[in-house]
Amino acid sequence: RLLPLVLLLLLLGPALGPALGQGLGQTRFICTSVPLDGDVCAASALGTGSAEELKGTVLQLRETVLQQKETIMNQKETIRELTAKLGRCESQSVLEPGEGKGRKGFSKNTMGDLSRPAAAETLSQLGQTLQSLKTRLENLEQFSRMNSSSQTNNLKDILQNKIDDLEKQVLSRVNSLEEGKLSPRNESEERGKIESTLTSLHQRISDLEKGQKDNRPPDRFQLTFPLRTNYMYAKVKKSLPEMYAFSICMWIKSSASPGMGTPFSYAVPGQANELVLIEWGNNPMEILINDKVAKLPFAINDGKWHHICVTWTTRDGVWEAYQDGTQTGNGENLAPYHPIKPQGVLVLGQEQDTLGGGFDATQAFVGELAHFNVWDRKLSPGEVYGLATCSSKALAGNVIAWAEANIDIYGGATKWTFEACRQLN
Repeated sequence: RLLPLVLLLLLLGPALGPALGQGLGQTRFICTSVPLDGDVCAASALGTGSAEELKGTVLQLRETVLQQKETIMNQKETIRELTAKLGRCESQSVLEPGEGKGRKGFSKNTMGDLSRPAAAETLSQLGQTLQSLKTRLENLEQFSRMNSSSQTNNLKDILQNKIDDLEKQVLSRVNSLEEGKLSPRNESEERGKIESTLTSLHQRISDLEKGQKDNRPPDRFQLTFPLRTNYMYAKVKKSLPEMYAFSICMWIKSSASPGMGTPFSYAVPGQANELVLIEWGNNPMEILINDKVAKLPFAINDGKWHHICVTWTTRDGVWEAYQDGTQTGNGENLAPYHPIKPQGVLVLGQEQDTLGGGFDATQAFVGELAHFNVWDRKLSPGEVYGLATCSSKALAGNVIAWAEANIDIYGGATKWTFEACRQLN
């Protein structure tokens, strides 16, 4: 406050001299010459010695003013950000009640009413998938150490970077969901990007793993479906012929809840549920033939490998169910005298609502599946037992045989080396 007063006195001194002289008594003003580029404040009437002190004071004041200006700018920016966040929070709190009333809580489900997985659960599953990919990369690192290759190491680094980027995308999506930023359309776009990246990542890792599988028998593999989605599945290249009897056997492992989903579905034109194996909600596993249902006495949802078989004949619709080589149930009148129709689509991991599509995430299989074989006849108990105990004399399906060349995978489902029979042997 003193500085402006001094400046005012210096500038207006000559004009106010008489008035000040009358009011203050005898007063003398000292005029000091100031260079054109000099500091007015430095050349004051206080003499040469005090001018240097005033100059230092002015410089300090200038520095203080600049610091305060910078602080004010920072504070303004902070206030602007806080105001924007507060505005978003207020608008979200106003919109939430109305949105809740208009939002559908259940998705279309032709097999029963199941709620669509919550966003948090989906993100948790994405996290599990990322962890699975990291484990596979670790295995690849061990393989590359044993088989040193610059190409392998470069691919590993690229894949690791992709996983890091994907984790950032998932984290960004978590933050957006928590702050309510994502509209349904934006959320769909974000999900599409993440799913596309996952598919690409799975394919690159699968290609890299091929170097470890060259010497593997063509049937010694398993399919893994880590997420309950409507885009992960495998398709059998060959269709089924017309069948008046069948035996369908497989190894299966799952701990998904509620229900492991749909291990396989066979749809034909005009009938999406021609032949389906499904466990949905808290219901037991069921076999559907031409939309007719039989409940199967399986207890396999424990995260361990189990071998299951279902046999059926069109005469009287007689069926039998085997778990781990032992018959656990049987019945009759399941779609009697209805032959299984040919020229359909056989899908592993999804339930078809339309021919080859119409997948619903709530009915998707979550777990691992291997040695899916189909015969056009009823297997004997001894043949089933041989399959369940991994006998070297076990037969392959004469209609569908389990082989990598017969299976196409989509959406990030992956192939791994099958270990269950190795553990039994």
